[in-house]
Amino acid sequence: MKFYNSIGPNPRVVRMFMAEKGLKVPLVEVDLMKAENRQEPYMKKNMAGQMPCLELDDGSTVSEIVAICEYLEDTNPKPALIGANPKEKAETRMWTRRIDLNIVEPIANGFRYSQGLPLFKDRIPTAPEAADGLKRIAQDRIVWLDKMISGHKWVCGDRFTYADIHLFAFLDFGMQVGQPLNTEAKTVAAIYERVKDRPSAKA
Repeated sequence: MKFYNSIGPNPRVVRMFMAEKGLKVPLVEVDLMKAENRQEPYMKKNMAGQMPCLELDDGSTVSEIVAICEYLEDTNPKPALIGANPKEKAETRMWTRRIDLNIVEPIANGFRYSQGLPLFKDRIPTAPEAADGLKRIAQDRIVWLDKMISGHKWVCGDRFTYADIHLFAFLDFGMQVGQPLNTEAKTVAAIYERVKDRPSAKA
């Protein structure tokens, strides 16, 4: 396998997931700043032009970070980071979906439409007028999540899962681009710190 890597929170999620699994996958660096992801030869690997993607041994590729990590989970089931049974898998996917739609997407697009606008305006449709609102929604939804998982050690209770990695990588990215973690979200903040202390956070 080969992992097509770049800067940004999306590739980081997969690198952390692989590190937690103890997987050593060769990295192929793609220069996002130079838009190499929007050019050949990368476009032959991932026609969507997004980062990252995983090239399998047969030459086929998988893109989208949740799909990549689910493939890695299925082929390397231990330790179980999505789930060891259908109930655990459903729980992880439920929380991941909530985090992705309500927190990750507003954080990411809030950045793309403001500080990241010079980089993204010629690559994707942008809505600069929506940037402040998206950032506000992300902060509100962090508190919303916090209330639902109050008292949890991890997002899925006592299990460290993909959902924790997904949440951490984007909260950490947000902090770097002017979207600090809402201080009201004490459970989320504690989870963030626990993940930050794991060796995989350096991947």
